[in-house]
Amino acid sequence: MTEPLFMPHGKHLIAGTWVASDATFANEPANGPSFNFSVGTVDLVNQACAAAEAAFDDYGCSSRETRAAFLEAIADEIEARGPQISWIGSAETGLPTARLEGERSRTIGQLRLFASHIRKGDYLDCRHDAALPDRAPAPRPELWMMQRPVGPVAVFGASNFPLAFSTAGGDTAAALAAGCPVVVKGHSAHPGTGEIVAEAIHAATQRCGLPAGVFSLIQGGRRDVGIALVQHPAIRAVGFTGSLAGGRALFDLCAQRADPIPFFGELGSVNPMFVLPAALGARADAIGAGWAGSLSMGAGQFCTNPGIAVVIASPEAESFVEAARVTMSQTRPQIMLTDGIAAAYRSGVARIAAGSGVQELLASSCDAREARPSLFRVAAEDWLGNHDLGEEVFGPLGLVITVKDEAQMVEIARSFSGQLTATLQLEAADAELGRKLLPVLERMAGRVLANGFPTGVEVSDTMVHGGPYPASTNFGATSVGTLSIRRFLRPVCYQNLPVALLPADLMQ
Repeated sequence: MTEPLFMPHGKHLIAGTWVASDATFANEPANGPSFNFSVGTVDLVNQACAAAEAAFDDYGCSSRETRAAFLEAIADEIEARGPQISWIGSAETGLPTARLEGERSRTIGQLRLFASHIRKGDYLDCRHDAALPDRAPAPRPELWMMQRPVGPVAVFGASNFPLAFSTAGGDTAAALAAGCPVVVKGHSAHPGTGEIVAEAIHAATQRCGLPAGVFSLIQGGRRDVGIALVQHPAIRAVGFTGSLAGGRALFDLCAQRADPIPFFGELGSVNPMFVLPAALGARADAIGAGWAGSLSMGAGQFCTNPGIAVVIASPEAESFVEAARVTMSQTRPQIMLTDGIAAAYRSGVARIAAGSGVQELLASSCDAREARPSLFRVAAEDWLGNHDLGEEVFGPLGLVITVKDEAQMVEIARSFSGQLTATLQLEAADAELGRKLLPVLERMAGRVLANGFPTGVEVSDTMVHGGPYPASTNFGATSVGTLSIRRFLRPVCYQNLPVALLPADLMQ
């Protein structure tokens, strides 16, 4: 057996100190040795949140350059631990090393992107209305406005992205960039990966001389740990990527607080693809094979997995379906992230297969954590009569909805709940139908794309990774890209304050 590249100590990071707790749990790696980790407790939550609140006094008022340098230091420290991160991440999740390396690059890249973004200062949206003392009938005071950090933020690590959406992922990067200390509830699927990334953040904190409470990691723990975190009075916002049931429960807890706080949850999406007639006629085989490859990528464990395709019944539609079936049948079994996710995939396949009018086109299997793709077809009428078919199955499952005509395709589009993405496959001759569908898709999804597949989310200024519920709990926000910093800011107006008291950023 290959010698481990990283030996976790299994402790929590609470305000700069590595702390063990009495109870432990073992991770369940896809390969390699298992390690024990301390179980989170409510007391640790209280310690971490109190330290975050104390750190906010300094960190919330720190300069943009201080925070930018901190983000870059975190990126450097993660990069320095690259081989160890890839080793433990691949062992825990079963993800290929190449995938982990790409995700690590994305994580480093978004940290550096936020550093560049806050240095520019545009995100502050600074505004100034000069005083008009002689205005009639009433004078106007001098008014300044800018965005300010909300306070400590809780972040829940995601199962499917152990780096980009977890300990130092997009939520953490955006919150730290805004000036908000972060308390991370690590995901039990990859605690070793969470620990080594926390070590990188800890090293960056010390290197930059920042308050220790600016970041904490709490591992494992029962449901009471998550509840205590979102209900702690110091926490002012929550970032979450996970299941609809778990996210909705936390969302409700945030709303039920004596002082409700925003819950930015990404919960579920089937990301429908609409194949318009001219595109179907011109490239049915290519679209079918491309769709099958996209929804099978990474065992279908992407939040933007395009699980549903809508086509008008025709010989070309049959070619599309056959190309997808052949491509999926040739896909090798892939390891899923956890035993629980594999079990949920088996359950989801059975649920879809049992739906009225559903035709099984490719039988699947999921042996322990190894999954094969599944493919089903259903007529529009049966789809419209069974809302369960629109619930996400986290894994490589594809469902083709066949419609009678263009009018029914628009009707199907209107039937979808909120989504992260919606895709149009179209040619120039499809423009009229595209114009009918686009207003529907804009209301449905946070990102509308053409002639591509939604797996793969660019980290940039223009990206929107969110959508109406249940895709996310706040359709006005994104969890990817520089715009995501707005989740952790709030506008403050300063009226007639002496210049000496105004934030320095307003004067630049």
